[in-house]
Amino acid sequence: MSNTISPSILRRYNQYLRLERGFSDHTLDAYQKDLEKLTGFFEAEGIDFRMVTLEQLQTFVATMMDVGITPRSIARILAGVRSFYKFLLLEREIDVDPTELLESPARGHHLPDVLTVEEIDTLIAAIDLSKVEGQRDRAILETLYSCGLRVSELCGLKISDLYLNEGFIRVHGKGKKERLVPISPRAVEELERWFAVRQDINIKPGCEDDVFLSFRRGTPLSRITVFHIVKELCKATGIRTSVSPHTFRHSFATHLLEGGANLRAIQEMLGHEGIATTEIYMHVDRHHLRQEILQHHPRNLKNSEKEA
Repeated sequence: MSNTISPSILRRYNQYLRLERGFSDHTLDAYQKDLEKLTGFFEAEGIDFRMVTLEQLQTFVATMMDVGITPRSIARILAGVRSFYKFLLLEREIDVDPTELLESPARGHHLPDVLTVEEIDTLIAAIDLSKVEGQRDRAILETLYSCGLRVSELCGLKISDLYLNEGFIRVHGKGKKERLVPISPRAVEELERWFAVRQDINIKPGCEDDVFLSFRRGTPLSRITVFHIVKELCKATGIRTSVSPHTFRHSFATHLLEGGANLRAIQEMLGHEGIATTEIYMHVDRHHLRQEILQHHPRNLKNSEKEA
């Protein structure tokens, strides 16, 4: 028996949702996307959807939490998963419902807010390019959002880590682990404009390779300065004050997932190797990672539309 969910089962499930549960086209589409997230996880881990265990489903939940998906979004996804297994039980495709004891994460667990693409555009547009630091700040926000970086990774970024012609940057993450992350054409443009300004800075000896510098000191930008940049832009635009540099990283992961990117690819691009998923961590080749970014990140989608 194949591990893959057959077109026949999917067709019957769609009819069940539409006719027996009376779902609208919008809800049907949402449930279909939720199921695709689950089946993508199954395929990556070699799991038979009929034989899945509660522990494996809990790992699926832990993986979503690792890449920064909010408890509210996870709860919605799990509603679709439970619906599918209830259907399989009714159709006698399975004998036991593995989701019966599956719990959603507590919604009280704090995670940073997610910005919409429009809010990110508003923040970036609010940067005053007439100020000496304007272009630097634009490059900072675009790089945070395009690459899903931690603020410490951004501040530690070196010119020798940039492979802009190839569309990648090398990131030095936690535990001295390195990863290659695709970078959007928009962020590349902002970085190149920043380098044209950066060459006029009186750079302190030993800091020549650092990407983002203080104009006054000629030294690498501090994490506190990046936090301050984001906070001031939020005040100027009226966007909620809970936004921090990490919000751009969280938005990066959420927008990719909502766009249909593979959960495991997002995990590797973020440099996450959570305790719950360490043993099942799967290597994804760099070409595939770049394709995930190009196909699903809003910045690249907009770029493709302009070229079309």
